[in-house]
Formats: sequence, structure tokens, C-alpha cells
Amino acid sequence: MADMQSTNAAAPAIIRRLDYRPPDWLVPDIALDFDLDASATQVHAVLSIVRNGTHDRPLRLEGDGLLPVEVKVDGRTLGPEEWALDGGTLVVPLNGQSHQVETRVEVAPDSNSKLMGLYASGGLLCTQCEAEGFRRITFFPDRPDVLSRYTVRMEADKSRYPVLLANGDPVEKGDLPGGRHWARWTDPFPKPCYLFALVAGDLACNADRFVTMSGREVALGIWVREADLPRTAHAMKALKDSMAWDERVYGREYDLDVFNIVAVADFNFGAMENKGLNIFNSRYILADPETATDLDYDGVEGVVAHEYFHNWSGNRVTCRDWFQLSLKEGFTVFRDQSFSADMGSHAVKRIEDVRILRAAQFQEDSGPLAHPVRPESYMEISNFYTATIYNKGAELIRMMALMLGWERFRASTDLYFESHDGQAATCEDFVRAMEEGGGIDLSQFRLWYEQAGTPHVRAMLSHDPATGTAELLLEQAVPPTPGQPDKKPMAIPMRVALFDPASGRHQGDQLLMLTQAKQSFRFEGFSSAPILSINRGFSAPVIVETNRSQADLAFLSAHDDDPFARYEAMQQLMVNVLIGRIGGQAVDEDAVIAAIRDTATDPQLDPAFVAETIRLPSEAYLGDQMPVVDPDAIHAARDALQQRIGEALEPLWRDIHAGTKANAFSLSPAAKGARKLRNIALHYLVASGAQDGPQIAFAQFHEADNMTERQAALATLANGASDEREAALDIFYNRYRDDALTLDKWFQTQAFAFHPNTVQLVADLREHKDFTLANPNRVRSLFGAFAGNQWAFHHRSGEGYRLVADCIIALDKINPQTAARLVPPLGRWRRFDEARAAMMRAALQRVLAEPGLSRDVTEQASKSLE
Repeated sequence: MADMQSTNAAAPAIIRRLDYRPPDWLVPDIALDFDLDASATQVHAVLSIVRNGTHDRPLRLEGDGLLPVEVKVDGRTLGPEEWALDGGTLVVPLNGQSHQVETRVEVAPDSNSKLMGLYASGGLLCTQCEAEGFRRITFFPDRPDVLSRYTVRMEADKSRYPVLLANGDPVEKGDLPGGRHWARWTDPFPKPCYLFALVAGDLACNADRFVTMSGREVALGIWVREADLPRTAHAMKALKDSMAWDERVYGREYDLDVFNIVAVADFNFGAMENKGLNIFNSRYILADPETATDLDYDGVEGVVAHEYFHNWSGNRVTCRDWFQLSLKEGFTVFRDQSFSADMGSHAVKRIEDVRILRAAQFQEDSGPLAHPVRPESYMEISNFYTATIYNKGAELIRMMALMLGWERFRASTDLYFESHDGQAATCEDFVRAMEEGGGIDLSQFRLWYEQAGTPHVRAMLSHDPATGTAELLLEQAVPPTPGQPDKKPMAIPMRVALFDPASGRHQGDQLLMLTQAKQSFRFEGFSSAPILSINRGFSAPVIVETNRSQADLAFLSAHDDDPFARYEAMQQLMVNVLIGRIGGQAVDEDAVIAAIRDTATDPQLDPAFVAETIRLPSEAYLGDQMPVVDPDAIHAARDALQQRIGEALEPLWRDIHAGTKANAFSLSPAAKGARKLRNIALHYLVASGAQDGPQIAFAQFHEADNMTERQAALATLANGASDEREAALDIFYNRYRDDALTLDKWFQTQAFAFHPNTVQLVADLREHKDFTLANPNRVRSLFGAFAGNQWAFHHRSGEGYRLVADCIIALDKINPQTAARLVPPLGRWRRFDEARAAMMRAALQRVLAEPGLSRDVTEQASKSLE
């Protein structure tokens, strides 16, 4: 049977949610023995298997690029006629209910450029198994609903790999002849194979301890290169803060004796929550003032928290199948967002989260790759690690928490964890726990998991002075998305308040439930027309259209007591002026300038909130407000308004910039807020066209004692043409060329700049000696940033499309996952004029025509053209 090999189909198979079937065989226990070597690692796996149910189907163990050296069943070596390879899957016909199955394979970590499975990175051997990387290590039923207890033994050359880490707790270790050594780890908690992890290498440890709420001591370790140890203090603090927060807020205690984190340079994701051994992209571990911005520090804190919180929302309770991915990711994003808000500013964190949602997920929802939070089908699961699964999924949890209130929500999460501990659960299981624990009917709310697309809510407020009543008419509609032309009305929680313009106050915040296509809500006691504050706190991930005037928005930008609503009013004030200018209408820019001046000079406001509020909407966000995106018109209008604001308030920007200079570096909210506001002031000052603007920016760049101010000054200079720009770029490169993470900032800053020659600069940087396709961070820093630069990427020449398509084709042969993530910007061709759309389609067609294209890129490109 061994010679029965199947061939790959011309088109990747489609996996459908409704085709789910429980596993034929379970694996309660697995023992793995690794003889580690960069070029040839031997993997011996012993699986204790049990037939699941009454059937006569054979054992099928997935493999990817593996050939069995040996196959045994119950200690007997099978002959080649007793097993088969069906594609990559090892098929073994078996009788009886339980067996012990052994396989031996050999893998080559140093040639694994996909960075999935066991691979080499900077002298380390490490793993990445989510979603389907374990099958690149050994044959196994690689699906999340097969939970096993793992025992792992590793053997390696001690001089090259002095540290041997795996999941769970260490059990034994020892030396061997010939300069070798070994270690054994066990994980007592059953887990799916996607949570398996192993790391071997020459690493130093930042060691600490945490005492849990029940009094157990947990040994903590962050493992990095020796030289990077000083840059791990912030990550360790974040870890300990996360552990304490999860105990305090959710009652969740860590369950092993050891918690380790390892930072690696080559990683497709941000980090991975492997049980007890988190593996991180080094950009989310390493931080110090010299090399990390405040945003980087926040990223470290948030990602460390996210992966730690997965210990319960993802590990102890995992997902039944990959269609349930948001069960763990959406819930955990909500948890890490809440944690970060508690560690800093709730208002600023909410603004940041919504900005990301709109920039990534709203665009996803309006394009060819739109999919529900619980998808119905996929070709390649790695393509569904999306903003919809993560960020929109988090908003669904937030809406349920809002509808239940905190006490009932906490009771419901307790019920969820207790009911499904040690199980592979579904999104439905979570919603049912919310219903049972919170005493609420979420039947209609389930549509949020089933329907793709961002709901549009039209809000019209009217007033009857004779009766003193106000009526709010809400209408909702969900646009058609691929495969879902017709949508049902959603259950949408809308927080609203009606302000009295005379007093500047409102009668109270109310939660309205919009459940029909059209609903009216009546309010009493208004002698004069009130002003509507709606979707306060961004209570639902929807697009709201209102009949509010510019005067209403100006009032709210000055008086709304809900920080997000106040920010939103200012942003909408700016959007209306910019869209009006693009459309050739007469617009009142003075109202925007006055609102910015009043906000920037209000001493009661947090400087970080001020900085967020007075920042102009991004060009991409403005494009989302238009039926057809015109990148040139958007850029011209935004640039002109930016210059006008800079000129009109130039003395204010100089005062703010000078007044925040004496700001000794710390990570306190006050210090971070001062830096954020200073950088916004610098940006407006330079945009004003002030003759000394570049000199002021260069002085900040040169004198900065932290990367936040240094990079902000560099980014401001990078937008224009000046001697200071060239000098700053050269200084930055020479200072940080040996620090890969910081050099990524140099590439990113230029790719994202509003420089007239950005397209050519990116083409030149593609050939730079420090650019490589082998490192995902470097690819994202150049081509990821460039594809997000709307004006440059959509240059009318189409050269931006060619550059990205060339990168996708070349990168697909090395790392298909990273390549696939560059496809969606090309897939938005329907949003642009016909000339650009034709060039974007041609770029996608050229990608699809490439021989040997991966499933990852094939799915993204083909769907983008449908």
C-alpha cells in the first residue's frame, strides 16, 4: 500500500463548517523524542490511540512533507504494504479499539523557510504549530478537537543548544557522552497539537516568580539572546501584571509550575500561546527607550497579556474546529483590550482599538474577502487569521458584556470556563453560557456570528416643540457580501444621550436595542431641540449616519462627556470638511480650526486624548467614506487642510512643542501623553510650511532621548524634501543598522511617507542590502507599510501594484503565509476608478498565473477577483 500516492488537485479543496465530523480516533497520550539537529532532526512519536465511536475507518495521520522512516503498531514494525500515503496523510488500517502507534521521521529545520513546524531562527530551533504546523513535525490527527497529554524528550549538542524547553513542567535532564545532553518535559493538561512547542538554543533568561492567589509559586522566564536581556524588563512586568489582572478580574489562576516565553527573530505572527511556553516575535518582547516607541511598549504589554490570557480562553478551553477560531481569539482580544485600558487610559485605548477596527476590519467587511466571525468555508485556514476573527470578534464579546452588565457577564464567563474546561468548544457554547449565566435571550444576536458585513445605521433625530418631545428614528441595513446577498436585521446595542445645547448637559446615558430594520424611540422633556450623542463608547461596530449639523458636531466636540463620542464628533467634523472639499463644495474650515484650538488648549483634557482628537482622519479612512476612492484628491484635500491648520495655529504648535520638551522619559500616562501631543504639534508645525520647520524637526530627532520622539521627527521629515530629511535618514540607518527590529522602523518610515517619490524609494529599498524576504518583519516593514500608504500604493502609474505583485510572487516560494497577507490591498480594486481597478486586477491575475502557487495565495487572489 505504500506506493499509493495521491496527486494534488488543480484547485485547493474547500473545507466547509457544516461538514464537521468528530475525529475517528482519539490520542489521549503522546510521547515525542527529538534528536535535534539543524539540518536533520529525528522525531520518534508514540501515540496511544483509541477508536472514537463505532466504525471501521482506518487511522489517518496528517503529514506535510514527511516520509516515515518506520511505522509500528503495538511494537510490531509494519511492512510497506500495511500502510499508505494519501497525499501527505499516513493511512493505517486497524482492527480493535486501542493501539500504540509509533512513527519515525526526519525533518530539516534549517531549510524550513515557511516558519511552520520545526524551523531554525538565528541559531535557535523552535516551533510554530498553529494552525496546521504540527503535521510538518510528525504524523498526527492534526485538528484542534484531538486533545492529548504530552511527554517530550529532547536530545542535542550541549554547546550549540544548551537550553532545551518544551510545554508544561520540566521533569528530568542529564548529560550524555560526546558533549550531548537531554531533557524531559511533561504537560499534564490535555491540549490540541497546535499548542505544542519546543525551543532549543543558546539563550539567557530573565527569571522571576509569581505567587498565585492560592499561594502557589510559579517560576517565570523570558528567554532571549544574552545581549537582549536588558530589553526584557517591560515584558516581564507585563506578564506579572497580566497574571494578577486575570486573577482579579476573571478569577483565573495559572495552573503550571513554570511559565516561559522565548523571543525569536523569524516569526509569521506576533506571538503564540503554546501551553506554558509562549513563543514570541522578538518585536513584542524587546523594548527600551533607545529602540522602542511608546506604541512598541504598548504592543509588548498588550501581546504578552493576550498570549497569557489564552491560558484559559484558548488552552484550557480550546476550539472544536478552526471555524470557531474567534471563540478563543475574539474573547482574548477583548480581554487584552480591557487589560490595557486598565493599565493606561480607557478613553485613549478605546479610540485606538476602534481606529484599528475601522482601518482593517471595516475594509475587510466591504471587500471580496468579507466573511462572518464564524466562517462557513476556507481553502487555507491561515488566511482566516483576520481582523474579522480577532477585532470584530472582540466587539461581539464587548456588546454581550454591555447588554449583560459586568456582574452578569462575569458570572457567565465563570459558567463558560467551568462547563468547558478541558474541552474543545464552539462559539455557540460561549453564547449559550452568556444566555444561561446572564438570563438573556441572544437568539437574534447570533446573527453577528453568521452574517458578514458592517451594519449601517441611519439615525434621524426630530423635535416637536409643542409637546417637548424628541423622536429618534433608527434604520439599519447590512450590505451584501460574497455568498450573502440578503441580510436579516441585527440586534444592535446603541448607547445614546440627548444634550440640551443651552446647559451643555444631558438627562442620562441610555442603551437602546435596535432589533428591527426601522425603529423609533421617543424622549420627553425637551423644550428646545436636543443634540444627539450616539454610539457612545462605540457600543456597536457599525457605521452611523446622522442628520447632525456641523454646529452640532462642534458642540459635541467641546461638551460631550463620553470621551469616544467627543473624539468621534471632532473626527466627523473634519471628515465633513474634507469630503466637501473633495466634492468641490464650499466648506467652513474655520469651524475645524476653532474646535482644534479649543480642544488643544483645554487644561482639563488628557494630552494623549487631545493628540488623538486633533489628528486628521487618515487618507484610507477618508477613502472609505467615498463611493469611489480618489487617492490624489484625498491627499490634496487632507494636505491642504493640514497646512491651513498648521498656519492658523502656528503659535499654538510652537508653544506646545516647546512646552513639552522638558519631559524626562518614563512610561507614566502623563509622560506618554506629553510625547504624543508634542509629536502632533511638530507635525502641524512642519505642515504649516514654516521656514524653520525642518530644522525644528531635525533638532527633535537629534536631541531625543527616546525612540518615540526620534521616530516621530524622522517620519515628519520623511514626508518632505530637505537636507534635514536626508541627514536624519542616514544618521538613523548608521546608528541602528545592526539592530534588526529598529532598522525595520527605517524601512517602514520611508515606505509610509507622503513623499512624491515614495514608489521609487520603495523600489530602491527592495534592492537594499539589508532587505530580505526571509524575515517576515522586514517584509512587513517595507511592503506591508507601502500597501497601507494609500496615496503612494495607488499611484496612477500602477507601479505600486507591480511592486507588491512582484513581492507576492517571490515571497510565495519562501513563506506563503506572509505572501498571502499582501494580497488583500490589491483585492479592493472595486473601490477605485476603472483605470486603477484594471491595473489591480491585472496584478492579481499575474499572481494567479504563477506556476506552483501556494494554497494561501491562491485562495486570497482568486477570491479577490470573484
